[in-house]
Amino acid sequence: MNLPIWLTLFRLILIPFVVGLMFVRLPGFNEVAAVLFGIALATDWLDGHLARRWNQTSAFGAFLDPVADKLIVCAVLVMLVYRDPHYYVALSATVVVGRELTVSALREWMAELGERGIVAVGSLGKYKTAIQMAAIFLMLFDLYNQGTVYLVGLVLLVMAAILTLWSMIIYLRQAWPKLSIER
Repeated sequence: MNLPIWLTLFRLILIPFVVGLMFVRLPGFNEVAAVLFGIALATDWLDGHLARRWNQTSAFGAFLDPVADKLIVCAVLVMLVYRDPHYYVALSATVVVGRELTVSALREWMAELGERGIVAVGSLGKYKTAIQMAAIFLMLFDLYNQGTVYLVGLVLLVMAAILTLWSMIIYLRQAWPKLSIER
C-alpha cells in the first residue's frame, strides 16, 4: 500500500457521498457533490502522477484506478438520469456506460489472448474522458437550477457520447482481427 493506492481508495470512498448528495433536492447540495467529484478527478490525476514519478506503480494500482474511475462515472451518470430523465440525458449516459463495459470486457479478453496492447488507451480516449468529466462536473454543479451551466454540461455530455462511440469503434476495429480468429 502506497500513497497513490490510498488516493484511489479515497476516490472510491467519495462515491457514496457524491451519490447521496445528489438525492437531496435543495440548493447547495449538488454544488457540494460537484466539488467532491472535482476532488475525485484531482486524486485520479494525482495518484497516476505520483505512482509514475515515485516509481510506485503496481498491478493492484493498475487494476484499481480504472475501476474507481468507471464506478464514479457510472454512479453519477445513473443519478443524473434519475434527476433529469430526459431521453438525451438517458441516451448519452447509456452510451457512455455501455462503452465502458464493452471496452473493459474487450481489454480483458485481449489480455487473455496476450494482445492487451492492441486496445491500449489512445489520445481520442483521453479527450473523450476530459470532455466527459467536464460535462459531469458542470451538470452536477448546476443540477438544482438546470440553467446555462447545466446546459453547457449537457452539450459536452452529448459530445462525449459521440466521442465514446467513435473510440469504441476504433478499439473494436483494432481488436477485430484477433477476435475473429477461431481458437
